[in-house]
Amino acid sequence: MSGLAAQLKSSPLLLLLRVNAVHSWRRLLAVREQSQLLTGIISFFVIGYLVLAFELFYHGMQFIAKFPGLGAVLTERLMYTLFAFLFALLLLSNLIISYTNLFRNRETAFLLTLPVSNQTIFNWKFIESMVLASWAFLFLIAPLLVAFGLVRDVPWHFYPLTVLLIGLFIILPGVFGSALAIGIGRHLDRKSFQITLLLLALVLLAFVAFWWKTNPVDDDLLDKRTLEALDRLLAKTRFTMFPFLPSYWLSGAVLQWAEGIASNAVFFAAVLLSNTLFFGSLAFTRFGNLFYDTASAVQSRASNGGFKFNFLRAAGGSAAPGFLEKFFDKLVWLRPDTRAIAVKDLRMFWRDTTQWGQSVMFFGLLGAYVINLRNFTHQLTSPFWIHAVAFLNLGACAFNLASVTTRFVFPQFSLEGRRIWIVGMSPMGLARIVMTKYWLASVGSLAITLALVTLSCYLLKMPWSDVAFFGAVVTVMTFALNGLAVGLGVLFPNVKETNPNKIVSGFGGTLCFVLSSIYIIAALALLVVGGGGFHAHIALAFVYMVAFVALSFAVGWLPMRWGLKQLKNFEA
Repeated sequence: MSGLAAQLKSSPLLLLLRVNAVHSWRRLLAVREQSQLLTGIISFFVIGYLVLAFELFYHGMQFIAKFPGLGAVLTERLMYTLFAFLFALLLLSNLIISYTNLFRNRETAFLLTLPVSNQTIFNWKFIESMVLASWAFLFLIAPLLVAFGLVRDVPWHFYPLTVLLIGLFIILPGVFGSALAIGIGRHLDRKSFQITLLLLALVLLAFVAFWWKTNPVDDDLLDKRTLEALDRLLAKTRFTMFPFLPSYWLSGAVLQWAEGIASNAVFFAAVLLSNTLFFGSLAFTRFGNLFYDTASAVQSRASNGGFKFNFLRAAGGSAAPGFLEKFFDKLVWLRPDTRAIAVKDLRMFWRDTTQWGQSVMFFGLLGAYVINLRNFTHQLTSPFWIHAVAFLNLGACAFNLASVTTRFVFPQFSLEGRRIWIVGMSPMGLARIVMTKYWLASVGSLAITLALVTLSCYLLKMPWSDVAFFGAVVTVMTFALNGLAVGLGVLFPNVKETNPNKIVSGFGGTLCFVLSSIYIIAALALLVVGGGGFHAHIALAFVYMVAFVALSFAVGWLPMRWGLKQLKNFEA
């Protein structure tokens, strides 16, 4: 036993795990010692989310359970659907994070130069990617499962078993995501592979748009045959009960154990365990050499990641003006140095696959939801519910934008790095560079948010006056959120760090997202309480609209003003 213990202690993988765990713990303690405010804010929001989410899930499940004969059916279908979509999101998240961690990570490049096996390096990066991709999933479903257990009055052993099953479940999307990342990284430079991916994406979107249509239910069916009507309404969720989906095994085990049917629960748990052991052992023993070959291929390509869609630059990488230069040259009202900064930032954004990949994921999911609004708008006949859905869409778009601005806009100033003094000595100056970044981010994000909100209002068949109102609101919120992100990015810079994820995880990034969330909640409250511009008392509605504009102006303008003042210290 002593020899085995010594061998495990000297294992490179365990050494990496131990060192990074100690490093993370020390960073957490350092944050607590250096910033009590940051620790208090994070603790408040974590506890607040857990309590609020639990209350919402608990009361929602209690409400569903009140329907005799239907509550159990609705709850079970909810669990199957939830875990199926979370599995898809986990797979996508693992794919993006694994690609970055395996092939665009400085630590990985450093480890490859050490006398450490390729399999060990892959195993460590696989564990790290899986943890980064799954912690939000665990944080999201914890209140739901606790509320489900209390409503169903399950025994105590339901909770440890559920934790074990979820631990097994998150390994599968991690394995599949890393396998996809290796496959994409290996063949990304092949034009045939790129075209195939693009065609598959278009076919998938067309299939989803054609297939995901609601089945209209007439009033006679609702009055006479409730179960049949419910089955027709939930017809599009039947795919979540496909027996070969890992989410089906997890949902089946959890639901059967809650019902006290131990034999079925153990069967689903055994299926989940066997698949996790098989694919997990396959990844931990066979993916190392594939990872090394793919890393060599990725690092041997150009800095743009091997994409041959060179619409951002001239063909062949020559110094001739590319598409972006030609486009911005037509914007004659912009100064040449401003156009150069805009071209540089857009190219840097395009070359970072993780940035535009996550942006597509953020707004792509929201866009898919908005497009599907046309399938049930005929069931919304009350103006109250139409406006309620419109405000919910506005809130979803605003929170999406807050995530994007915090993740991508906030670190823009810090990413200039230690070369910031060179930029500061240029005739352009830091102030104009920051303003260029602000306007570029604002205009780019406005094109997406305004299109989504306008499309959602149009699909809800709202009059054009209401469409114009929501379009104006999202425009104001877009400029405010970008101003907040850019201003705080200047006030809390981290020019020593080159990883935007680590820049965002600091005090400034956390504060940016917290303030963005508070602003969105306060703005929506003002708009809803004020009647959304449709209040019977015009004077009262006008007061609330003025308050919303004043709040947005303060949130967007004050951090920018303070940030521009602080730039004088950088230039001094």
